Amino acid sequence: MALITTGVLLQVLAFLVIFIGATCSYLTHVAYDYWNSKGIVQSKPMTPFGSLWPVFSSQKSIDRGMYYNEEYDPMSAHLFLIGGTKWRNLRIKFTPTFTSGKMKQMFSTVKDTADNLGKCLAEEVQKNGLIEIRDLVARFSTDVIASVAFGIECNSLQNPMAEFRTWGRKVLEPRPVKNTLFALCPAVLKFFNATMTDKGASDFFIKAFKDTVEYRTANNVVRKDFLDLIMQLMNKGYINPDESKGDVFASESREKITILEGAAQAFVFWIAGFETSSTTVTHCTYEMALNQEIQDKLANEINTVLERFGGLTYESINEMPYLHKVVSETLRKYPSVPLLNRECNREVELLDTGFVVPTGTPIIVPVLGIHFDPDIYPDPDKFDPERFSEENIAKRHKYAYLPFGEGPRNCIGMRFGLLQTKIGLITLFSKYRFKPGPDTKVPLPVDKGNILHGPLGGVTFKVEERY
Repeated sequence: MALITTGVLLQVLAFLVIFIGATCSYLTHVAYDYWNSKGIVQSKPMTPFGSLWPVFSSQKSIDRGMYYNEEYDPMSAHLFLIGGTKWRNLRIKFTPTFTSGKMKQMFSTVKDTADNLGKCLAEEVQKNGLIEIRDLVARFSTDVIASVAFGIECNSLQNPMAEFRTWGRKVLEPRPVKNTLFALCPAVLKFFNATMTDKGASDFFIKAFKDTVEYRTANNVVRKDFLDLIMQLMNKGYINPDESKGDVFASESREKITILEGAAQAFVFWIAGFETSSTTVTHCTYEMALNQEIQDKLANEINTVLERFGGLTYESINEMPYLHKVVSETLRKYPSVPLLNRECNREVELLDTGFVVPTGTPIIVPVLGIHFDPDIYPDPDKFDPERFSEENIAKRHKYAYLPFGEGPRNCIGMRFGLLQTKIGLITLFSKYRFKPGPDTKVPLPVDKGNILHGPLGGVTFKVEERY
């Protein structure tokens, strides 16, 4: 009996050795040699991880995947992840939510929150003149999005432990292995009904969304915000057009969205809106602290325009071209999403290679790599807002700058993101000067375990009143 058992174990062991050896050989000489075999330069992979060992070990960050599971993870079924016909239908419906007219309607909400940011900043400056900017502006953008997308005044500027802020930190906790699996094998994970969103966070946001919708419906509350636009899609299947433009959306499909579809869009608007804007403001403040001449020029423009308009208005922001250059250069050096993923929808030949990309091939666009290409942006490590003068923009290919993506799947909330970011920066630099703090590092360390491009840990500056 013992001899039989030993013989079986040896056979199983031999099978495993052969199987593992064959698998490694296939990965090394076939799967991981794909681009070399096509005459295209590729990074050197390491079996069995391919090029992803730095991701598994949190040395580098991966691109977002296209995994979602509407049934078991309803918060994942949003415009950022879904594809095909469902994405197209939702994209068409939500496009009217970000017209200039709708932005003007939401402006007062952002401005009111910025006033609270100014008060909070003044209190912090009075204490010791040191500000940890990342958390402060994250609380600002959290309050903005919670109000605009969920109709809730969460006041995290006054209470850093507010529920919205706490769950926001939870959702964005580094999880490199899980993110990699979602990107590599979404079909397998979908088979096992894996979830991308933390269940506690999902339950919290669904309840917050439903409660506010029910309250507004029962009490006939109408507020000019993103939630009101979602409710229009839930109740009528379309969004009321801007008054000045007539019924331009009347011909679109009037199929209503469900409450969970609405909650998912509010959720991604919140996640994308608070984190990307806050990291952009943080990165911009960091560069201003290191480049005092640029900071002075920016502050002078801001205060000159504010004086001319009698304060901050929607129209005044459009009169700050240097602010736009500074934000653009910040997003060039620190794009929130460092990689874009697309799928080839028709055969196309890569220039100078002779290689034809088959339909259905997943495509990764290295945004950060393009933004730091010295042939496109000379001396790419230098912070230079004049890269975005009209003359210099005209010299570059239109796809050489991709902080919001491009094409049909570009960032639908780009206008709002820029509006929120600029209002935050105006609040900071109109009254205060920022200088490097006692532990400011150059270059700024990157959080490689996160899916978004952000700094590692907090970022502290010396702050003093400008006038």
